[in-house]
Amino acid sequence: MKVLAHVIFTVGLLGAPLFAAGADFAVLRNGFSIRHERREVVGSVTRLYLGADRDGYVDVPTGEIDSFEKDLTAPAAGKVHASSQPMDEVINAVSSRHHLDPDLINSVIHAESGFNPRAVSPKGAQGLMQLMPQTASRLGVTNTFDAGDNIEGGTRYLRELLERYNFDLIKALAAYNAGPRRVEQYRGVPPYSETQAYVARIIRDFNRKKLAERRAASLKAANYRQSPPHHAPGVKQATLPDTTQEASR
Repeated sequence: MKVLAHVIFTVGLLGAPLFAAGADFAVLRNGFSIRHERREVVGSVTRLYLGADRDGYVDVPTGEIDSFEKDLTAPAAGKVHASSQPMDEVINAVSSRHHLDPDLINSVIHAESGFNPRAVSPKGAQGLMQLMPQTASRLGVTNTFDAGDNIEGGTRYLRELLERYNFDLIKALAAYNAGPRRVEQYRGVPPYSETQAYVARIIRDFNRKKLAERRAASLKAANYRQSPPHHAPGVKQATLPDTTQEASR
């Protein structure tokens, strides 16, 4: 599995006009292809919009793009793809099913495909989590370009690797990239620059997410401590009347 280099996945809104429309593939010099609905040049990068709206896009250095090709494929009639769901919902559901942190799966997808469900590596790895055809077949993934199927298979495979290496995340990620045989051969991360960079990239991205999460939680807790306490309206204590004197009369 080859890491998609120099591609920045961002989410945002932009008001500038687009210069292309329709489903195309951007063929990159490193062998990847990115399916997009439309695109525009923003400074030194080309912004590829992944869906019909303007919220999700990928920024690719324009010099890394070799050519553009029309997407001639069409989804099967009546089939509902996971792309109809927000990506975070799909990742959260699959991660929960396999008892993994969704931030970890997000980091793996970011490193593997830049969140492009149509990505294909020079070695033949496909989809969001870059599954090789034989691995996808073993995992029961029938359509590697379907976001839900691919995330399900890739997350299940990562879980298998974590269990295999006693939840040593570094070894599991190295095996996801280079294969378990190489990890066992070298008793750890193989001496391949691609694999070493791949593992470091995911660990760094995952740690950044966790650090931001902890900071947000700390800030929320600090704000809560500083806010004045909100008490429910108090009820004054009532004194029962002395009925002993009444009884003696």
